[in-house]
Amino acid sequence: MPGNRLTRDERGQIASGLSAGLSYAEIARRMERPKSTVIREVARNGGAHGYRPDQAQQATRWRARRRKPGPPASVPRPPETLRDFETEFAETMTATGVPAMMARVLACLFTADTGGGTAAELVARLEVSPASVSKAVGWLEQRGLITREREGRRQRYVIDEDFGYRAWQTSLEAMTQWAEVTRRGAALLDGPAGARLDATSRFFRHLREDMSEAAEHWRRTSPR
Repeated sequence: MPGNRLTRDERGQIASGLSAGLSYAEIARRMERPKSTVIREVARNGGAHGYRPDQAQQATRWRARRRKPGPPASVPRPPETLRDFETEFAETMTATGVPAMMARVLACLFTADTGGGTAAELVARLEVSPASVSKAVGWLEQRGLITREREGRRQRYVIDEDFGYRAWQTSLEAMTQWAEVTRRGAALLDGPAGARLDATSRFFRHLREDMSEAAEHWRRTSPR
């Protein structure tokens, strides 16, 4: 409802609160707004580290101009609860290193009954630009986390059925890079620095092997 939209001053308060290290709950209390309102505002406008009040204000105006009412849901469910969960889910992924927009797209696809959606559906659901969705799905496809299917003349993006395994493989690749670069450093340096790098390399090699075996075991034995 227009009367409940955040004002420019309120967005400035959110930015100031984030800069001061305040929690979402404290920012919301000072603004006399629900905590979920602050969480959604920050998540849809760059996250805690990228939030800019002026950009958020402009994005809101852009969304208001292009927003269209969607079809009614076939099965009623509490929208606030679902939106809050999607925000929390996306923030959890962001905290583990997934970029904010990519995390929002993943959360959206995960909570869809079909596990997928078209670019137009993602744009409408997330209230972002087509370019943002295009960049996000490209990043996710590159890492094998989603797949692309043709639906008539449109492309549909779907959560990979081996999502957990794919995500784990991405972590393993990062550990391989850590193990390799520290191994090279250990070969270049003597003394405590070389020993420190060598111990780090051995740790990541060992962890990578254990994780790889666990992931393969799960893939072979998990029910489909």
